[in-house]
Amino acid sequence: MASQPNFPPRGSTELFIEYGSPSLSLSGQMAESARSIALGAVLKRSEAIPEGTPQVRGYDFNKGLDYPALLQSYLTTGYQATNLGLAVEQINAMIEAKLEPLDDCDNPNNLNPCQRDKTGCTIFLGYTSNLISSGIRETIRYLVQHNMVDCVVTTAGGIEEDFIKCLAPTFLGDFSLKGKDLRQSGINRIGNLLVPNDNYCKFEDWVTPILDQMLLEQKQQGTKWTPSKMIARLGKEIDNPESVYYWTYKNNIPVFSPALTDGSLGDMIYFHSYKNPGLVLDIVEDIQRMNSQAVFAKRTGMIILGGGVVKHHISNANLMRNGADYAVYVNTAHEFDGSDSGAKPDEAVSWGKIRMDAKPVKVSADATLVFPLLVAETFARKFHKLVPGSKIE
Repeated sequence: MASQPNFPPRGSTELFIEYGSPSLSLSGQMAESARSIALGAVLKRSEAIPEGTPQVRGYDFNKGLDYPALLQSYLTTGYQATNLGLAVEQINAMIEAKLEPLDDCDNPNNLNPCQRDKTGCTIFLGYTSNLISSGIRETIRYLVQHNMVDCVVTTAGGIEEDFIKCLAPTFLGDFSLKGKDLRQSGINRIGNLLVPNDNYCKFEDWVTPILDQMLLEQKQQGTKWTPSKMIARLGKEIDNPESVYYWTYKNNIPVFSPALTDGSLGDMIYFHSYKNPGLVLDIVEDIQRMNSQAVFAKRTGMIILGGGVVKHHISNANLMRNGADYAVYVNTAHEFDGSDSGAKPDEAVSWGKIRMDAKPVKVSADATLVFPLLVAETFARKFHKLVPGSKIE
């Protein structure tokens, strides 16, 4: 007959554990010790939270639908909603600094090579090309139309897509549309946006005569073209108030694009170089103009949507003045791969691109979701301070 387990007597305080043979037991004293350790770990006493620390609280829809109050509640909601609220505070701080009158200690001479009027804070706006392809283009146009920012940095696509939209529309599609089918139909996909290839043909027809004229002026008048001067010229030529760069031209807001040839515009310059060779774009003059926007500023603020060249170009210009005073990043990149796109603001502090006493914010989110909200709570809310005398409500 098989042996029976040897259980402790009824009412015993011992715990009995058997794993085959031999059996193990744990005394009541040891059990109480284990309980005490567990209680100490689970119910560890807290230190007092510092007085004035905000409490987590979201929006109460029982109070009705109040969009300003809803957006203000983001600050205490947590996660990226709180970062969005902090970004609102940071941009509003830029604006308040911009509106401060210059004092007698400020250099009365305008040393900015672009000859923009000096203010209390020079605001840099950077964005990647996909945002001009999207409806964020209209938000960006609002800012430059009303002269709310001082310097723009973008990529080639961020330039050409604005002009192309003046010639033909971009359409909504779907992320899942098959590339092979679209290619056979002559349609290009940008995420869930669709751009017929005919749009780029119209762009070539529009831009080629302008390139011819620029080359003629270079030869006959000695004009020295740079990417920023070329963008201003295209903004003048498009003569369309729907265009971002029509307004940057009108308001003398410099637009820098150090990778101007990396897109359809570069394709047009490439084709033009065979048909009518000789056009020169000087990037050396542009880096001097770009860095000077930061060097001769009283204070600077950076608003950077996305990563890559636009993020670093603005940040590196601010290194020339030992860092920006204010900074807001909006992107979805992460820092684990060491990329500048994913680098958090504190990494820029280590390089001297953001000042050590600044309070920079990164919002980890799609800019198409959050940038209109940021503008609504900052530039749009302070519109009449920034644009006194405007008749716009």
